[in-house]
Amino acid sequence: MPSILVTRKLPSSVLAKLCAIGDVDVYDGEAPIGPAELKRRIAGKDAIVCLLTESIDAAVVDAAPGLKVIANVAVGFNNVDVEYARGRGIIVTNTPDVLTEPVADFTWALILALTRRLSEGERLIRRGGWKGWALDFMLGTDLRGKQLGLIGYGRIGRAVAARAPAFGLRVAFTSRRPADPSGAEPMSLDRLLNSSDVVSLHVPLTRETTHLIDRRALARMKRSACLINTARGPVVDEAALAWALKEHLIAGAALDVYEREPAVHPDLLPLENVLLAPHLGSATKETRTAMAELAVENVINVLRGRPPLTPVS
Repeated sequence: MPSILVTRKLPSSVLAKLCAIGDVDVYDGEAPIGPAELKRRIAGKDAIVCLLTESIDAAVVDAAPGLKVIANVAVGFNNVDVEYARGRGIIVTNTPDVLTEPVADFTWALILALTRRLSEGERLIRRGGWKGWALDFMLGTDLRGKQLGLIGYGRIGRAVAARAPAFGLRVAFTSRRPADPSGAEPMSLDRLLNSSDVVSLHVPLTRETTHLIDRRALARMKRSACLINTARGPVVDEAALAWALKEHLIAGAALDVYEREPAVHPDLLPLENVLLAPHLGSATKETRTAMAELAVENVINVLRGRPPLTPVS
């Protein structure tokens, strides 16, 4: 009977599918499993179902000589040393598609909340600072007739673009891969930063995209522009972003992901022109369950000698 490590609690209905085919070891701590504990518990396992909070590096892989599959419950896989795992003959899978629409919805929630200053207003009321309606009070900005610039034009980027006409925005994008524009205008990164009113990030985390949004990039943006990040935290240099916001080089930012989660750069915390969310992009019951189910189906297929449903390519 195969042995499977699950690094976080899963819905019971999903976990039951794994228990039906193997011996399942579930880490039930509230915080992410530590590196030492991970290496200890993965020893002797045939499969692991992990989250982006776990680093599945060479040392972890080496601790499990019989490992056959790493099923990451996320669309991104920067937490897994995919090349090393492949060199060991291990299959790596992720969970694309199932979170595309919810993350696109959440991206628009951030755009609307930021441009209409909802989090600022909510904080004002809670601290008793609202004195009543006034014509010029806490004015936001309209979206209609403006440009949404998408950095990255994969599944989620295209889903975000598809919602833009409802708000009257034209869409521009920059992508390292050829993409069907579908009504959006392809641009260089510099031109997109310089011309967009809302810049939204939808790139994977790689060496090339780490700190893609740095001081130089932020200085290229309009002073009236907003930055949205629902991709990966290290794509944005948080110290540079805090500087740009304090100097009013851009109007605001909304972040759902951070460089050193769950820590947030301390210079961002007191700023009113930044909206901070605790990594909620895919956080619906339906989506998180579907992600777990897909990861588990990948494990079951591999352990039964069948091709995985969503291998990392």
